[in-house]
Order: sequence, then structure tokens, then C-alpha cells
Amino acid sequence: MRTAELDYDLPPELIAQRPLPQRDASRLLVYERETGATRHRCFRDLPEELPDDALVVVNDTRVVPARLRVRRPSGGEAEVLLLEPVADGLWEALARPTKRLREGMRLGEVELVEHRGDGRWLVRLEGPPAGEAPLPPYIVEPLADPQRYQTVYADEDGSAAAPTAGLHFTRELLARLDVERITLHVGLDTFRPVSADDLDDHEIHSERYRVEEGAWERIRGAEHVVAVGTTTVRVLESLARGAPLEGRTSLFVTPGFEFELVDALVTNFHLPRSTLLALVMAFAGIEETRGLYRTAIGERYRFYSFGDAMLLL
Repeated sequence: MRTAELDYDLPPELIAQRPLPQRDASRLLVYERETGATRHRCFRDLPEELPDDALVVVNDTRVVPARLRVRRPSGGEAEVLLLEPVADGLWEALARPTKRLREGMRLGEVELVEHRGDGRWLVRLEGPPAGEAPLPPYIVEPLADPQRYQTVYADEDGSAAAPTAGLHFTRELLARLDVERITLHVGLDTFRPVSADDLDDHEIHSERYRVEEGAWERIRGAEHVVAVGTTTVRVLESLARGAPLEGRTSLFVTPGFEFELVDALVTNFHLPRSTLLALVMAFAGIEETRGLYRTAIGERYRFYSFGDAMLLL
């Protein structure tokens, strides 16, 4: 697949800059793959759109307050974005301005240990992360309540970004569904734009996941598995192919992929040239996804992390 096929034009005013006051008030574009039918619903209507025996699988990772604003020894500003813990006190991180940073330099509570190229560093952190929510760069407004960049079921610390399809759920809505949990800690590479001309030439980095044995037994025995978010899809389809219940997945889902477990997908609207959009195209079809995005733009849906959602049946 040519990466250019993941392009589309989005009016900038459709990029949601803040969450709605009520999580489940988001709009929900429903698409039936078998019939091609589409419906415009509210997210709180989700239970009415699912089969009675649907098992909804969510990713309960919690976003780490990983954006640290620090000072260089010269007094100049710097920023460290923690990506993943690698050992006791050691983290993989992004740091900028990289050209002004040196190994051994201290930036507040952060020590730069090793430069790993492309702005990546191995850093040593004193104590637990105590920075800001690492909001995506297309969100330019401050977030009044950092908890709105967490799902209501977030439990396991470890993500550098939120599994945003889950941000629409309230506890009241969850109570109306049969829900099971998995954990995948989201890395920023999930959202990294594809720079290669051909999608096959893009390298997707691995992410940590864990699934309890009892949860996996329920999931693989379910009649209808509804994955909430692309991160959940990657875990479930990895396990369906024999992966262990805990480890790392580098599964890259692109058009032509054969889904073995996931029957329906709840997902947000994704950035152009992203691996997330490629996964949605693999599930719904390339032209079908383009048509859904055109519909969403025409109907003025809100896009990206704090935007509206799709249900692909």
C-alpha cells in the first residue's frame, strides 16, 4: 500500500481542542460492514448498537504525567518526554533541544545518560514522574482537568499517550455493557506519521502488554468481541496468533490483514499517514474508510484525541 493512500484533507477547525463536558455525549458514526449502512448516533447509544452477547474489551493503561519542563545548566528551557521505563530509575525519553544537550547533563531531576539518536535519550529520573499530561501537539489549548486525558477505567501506569477511543466511556455506560480488560502501554511511535513511501517499509516499534489468563479465556470464548481502540486490536490479534499473555507486540495491521478474533471496533478519527488509520482501513476497507471520513467531515464530526468516534460492525 502506498503511504499517500493514507492522506486526506481535514479542515483545522474540526480538530477537537478540548473534551466535551460529558464524556459519552460524543457523536458516534456507526458503519455496518456487511450492508454498508451508516447511522449517526450518540456515544451513549453504544449498547443499543451491539449484539446482546457482545464482550467489550478495553485497554486499562494509565497515562504517565510524562512531560517534564526543565532548565538546562545555562538557564535555557528544555523539555523531556518520558516514553517507557527500562530499569530502576532509567527511562527511554525524548528530549529537546537535542542539539544543545549532552550526555551527563542534568536537567532538574533528570540526568541525560545516553543519546540514542533522533531525539531519543536514556535518562535517569529521581523519583516517580511528576510532570504534565503529554498531550498531542495538535492540541494547543491547556487541559483544565488532566483526568480528562485518562479513561475512567485507567489502572496500570505506563502510557505516553491515552488510548483515546476509551475516553468516551462513563462508569454508567460501562455498567450497561459486558466488559473485559487488557493492558497495552501506548508509546508515541503508535502515533508517529509514516514517512516511508510504501507502508511495508515503515518500522513499527513494539509496545508492552499484559492480559490476565481469566480475561483471555473469556475473550477467546466470546461470541462477539468488540475492541475499544486500535491498541486493544493489536493485543487481541497478537494473542490470537499465539503470542504469550505478557510481552511486547510489534504487530503491524495494514490492509490485507486477516482478523482472527475482533468482530467490531470502536475507534476515534485518526491522523493522516498514521498506522492507526491503516489499521482502520484494514478492518473496514480502504475505500469504505475514505467514504466514512468524507461523511464525518461533511457532517462536522470532531476529530482526533478529544473528538468523536466510529463503531465499525
